[in-house]
Amino acid sequence: MAVIGVGAFGRNHARVYHQLEQQGEPVRLVAVVDPDLSRAEAAAREFGCRVCGSIEQLLAAHKGIQAASVAAPTIHHLSVARSLMEAGIDVLVEKPLAVSLTEADELLQVAQRLGRIGQAGHLERFNPAVRATVPLVTQPMFFEIHRLSMFTPRSLDIDVVLDLMIHDLDVVLSFVSSPIKEIRAVGLPILSSKVDIANVRLEFESGCVANFTASRVSTEQVRKLRFFQPKQYISLDYSRQDVLVFAVGEAAQGGMPSVNPKIQVVKPPVVSEEPLHAELKSFLQAVRTRTKPLVSLEDGRRALALALEIVAAIRTHSENVDLGSIASTNG
Repeated sequence: MAVIGVGAFGRNHARVYHQLEQQGEPVRLVAVVDPDLSRAEAAAREFGCRVCGSIEQLLAAHKGIQAASVAAPTIHHLSVARSLMEAGIDVLVEKPLAVSLTEADELLQVAQRLGRIGQAGHLERFNPAVRATVPLVTQPMFFEIHRLSMFTPRSLDIDVVLDLMIHDLDVVLSFVSSPIKEIRAVGLPILSSKVDIANVRLEFESGCVANFTASRVSTEQVRKLRFFQPKQYISLDYSRQDVLVFAVGEAAQGGMPSVNPKIQVVKPPVVSEEPLHAELKSFLQAVRTRTKPLVSLEDGRRALALALEIVAAIRTHSENVDLGSIASTNG
């Protein structure tokens, strides 16, 4: 294995690969790659691997690498992943998959042409609470999702939709098997030049409606997804890794009574695990067995396409209400 980019999140990839090796998994972290050599050297010392300043140096020095995590800035995802795949290396590409659908499509085409395994790094699909919820999904009709974070200087090169909300877009798309009918969105830059807070309403052809709120300028951290389906309300907390099911009628079998005696509460069993740990184990299994990853490059493209449509809808809304003019007047 190699990890390309050992910034805030790439370093975690290196950490987990190193942990998996120590736990007896048949995997070895060979090298980390980062143009910031001091950062790369710090990671290499901690996780017992080599340092490379570029992809070219990695490919020249380490011929036996079979797979890699691409955690470089999004603008480099295509070029890095393409170079790796052309060298016979399978890739996990962090979200968002690329900066545009054109680049995402090229990435998919390269993987298909070369027969390489490609996984999109949508971490929340591997959250134990999400995995415990998948078997419970029947006919979701209304979602309410909040993903709020305190401000940090990371990922300010992209809007909050591509930074944070895209996690929940991917999860909801995996729960709802229906095309999207309408997108309504509003967003504002607060502490950066990009959109820092956004609210989105999606309506699906099935009649399902999903409301998303994402913020990176909140005073607290919230990671919650709630949805209603016939005779059930399901509440999922990503951070606590737990799920609660409130149900009536036949859907309530096996539950405990709530404040309302007609409503039963069920807490499905959840096996706690670091989502990144589960994600990288799943990637390694796909590489070893040459099978399609749980979260494919196509899934990454689908989430990216929706996120970009939302960004465009936010831009249109801002132009329609002339936010620039309001800001200059208030100034």
